[in-house]
Amino acid sequence: MPTVDDVLEQIGEFGWFQKQAFLLLCLISIALAPIYVGIVFLGFTPDHRCQSPGVAQLSQRCGWSLAEELNYTVPGLGAADETFLHQCMQYDVDWNQTSLDCVDPLSSLAANRSHLPLSPCQHGWVYDMPGSSIVTEFDLVCGEAWKVDLFQSCVNLGFFLGSLGVGYIADRFGRKLCLLVTTLITALSGVLTAVAPDYTSMLLFRLLQGTVSKGSWVSGYTLITEFVGSGYRRTAAILYQMAFTVGLVGLSGVAYAIRDWRWLQLAVSLPIFLFLLYYWCVPESPRWLLSQKRATQAVRTMEHIAQKNGKLPPADLKMLSVEEDGSEKLNPSFADLFRTPNLRKHTLILMYLWFSCAVLYQGLIMHVGATGGNLYLDFLYSALVEFPAAFIILGTIDRVGRIYPMALSNLVAGAACLIMIFIPHELHWLNITLACLGRMGATIVLQMICLVNAELYPTFIRNLGMMVCSSLCDLGGIFTPFMVFRLMDVWQNLPLILFGVLGLTAGAMTLLLPETKGVALPETVEDAENLQRKSKTKENTIYLQVQTGKSVGI
Repeated sequence: MPTVDDVLEQIGEFGWFQKQAFLLLCLISIALAPIYVGIVFLGFTPDHRCQSPGVAQLSQRCGWSLAEELNYTVPGLGAADETFLHQCMQYDVDWNQTSLDCVDPLSSLAANRSHLPLSPCQHGWVYDMPGSSIVTEFDLVCGEAWKVDLFQSCVNLGFFLGSLGVGYIADRFGRKLCLLVTTLITALSGVLTAVAPDYTSMLLFRLLQGTVSKGSWVSGYTLITEFVGSGYRRTAAILYQMAFTVGLVGLSGVAYAIRDWRWLQLAVSLPIFLFLLYYWCVPESPRWLLSQKRATQAVRTMEHIAQKNGKLPPADLKMLSVEEDGSEKLNPSFADLFRTPNLRKHTLILMYLWFSCAVLYQGLIMHVGATGGNLYLDFLYSALVEFPAAFIILGTIDRVGRIYPMALSNLVAGAACLIMIFIPHELHWLNITLACLGRMGATIVLQMICLVNAELYPTFIRNLGMMVCSSLCDLGGIFTPFMVFRLMDVWQNLPLILFGVLGLTAGAMTLLLPETKGVALPETVEDAENLQRKSKTKENTIYLQVQTGKSVGI
């Protein structure tokens, strides 16, 4: 009896139908970018100072320029190591008193300004930026700055929680239904975030959006990898992830045009409603239909694919069957990932690689956004380097292998971060170049680790291994905002030391994994244990079939 892959070889593994479905589903990958890293623009923290009643009136009476007003009324201005002082503290002075002179008004109160008492900002802040962000609207600065970190962490917490349930929905009720439901909730929660009246409600809507949005991305990933033939599955998966980069590039342009965070949030959320039209454009996965014993519908879908591709369906199409895999009868458990020495070693290394790469990738994006010169151009430049990263993967994965390129990418990312520490702030172009180099390395690792993860586990725990190890990616994303922004409060380059150490150790640990190029996927635990001694020449070209609903790298 023919399988789906057998039929696709005859009616087209990547014909007109697959190309159309691929382009449509790539739009979902594009739409995830503003959700994943939109914090760079939504949560941008501009330079700010305390709002002091009476200062504006005194400045107007004295005819001060803005520079003179700041010099006379803001403490610690101009001192690089006193940022907290001029952003979060104010002179404990009544600026409405008429005795203040227009030339150095504080001289009548104290011979030296450093002797004047200071107090925390009591009447809000003045922000030096056009437009608005969640920071300027809800005053998330100084003692409340950690709430910006929490805003981003909620997205990653949502990714983690969603992975626990969305996979079940996709396997139980179908990839298409899961895609449509998660898309609807993603769009609704995005709009609700844009109109949230206070910080708490905004946080809850953001958590909800994170819980379903990655599930939508994974459903699209699963559909496209199940529509194409095995010979195109890996390429389609990598290009689908590259569509996320297109979303990053587009986000920089949209954010530049729309400087108000609420309108920006609406602009990236409302188009998601259009994906509901996929109800009529994208069919259910024939592989899933067969797994649910719905062979008649699976045959109709394959006939539709054949028609779209301009091919005649094979005569034995009605005998279509799902591939049998005896190993699936085994009941996988979490303990199986640590049961034998090599599996235990591989699991611990992969968990660390997923965690470190998530911190490096998100951390570099946030650090560039917080320290760069031109926020929009810097974001654009660092996003563009992800395109060559994808082509490097496609060009090396079958020629050089997986382990050495992945180890080198980790080492390059870590080294770039450490070198940035010694680059003076005036050489901004060099800092951005190194940040882009580190970003490219992290991107290569993120896209390659999903393949390596799949190739190191035997069949019956392959998807469990992917789900458990890649969950460290979401956990890393939860902690990254706190690592970046709180460490920057201590020293601006301190996060770069953390990134460098993580990258270099990840590169070294990658070399402890066996090379899987040209090696068949392990079927049993014994096969997985003996991977380093295997030298099979025939490679199983099956790319990971996502059954758990867990993302395999963004």
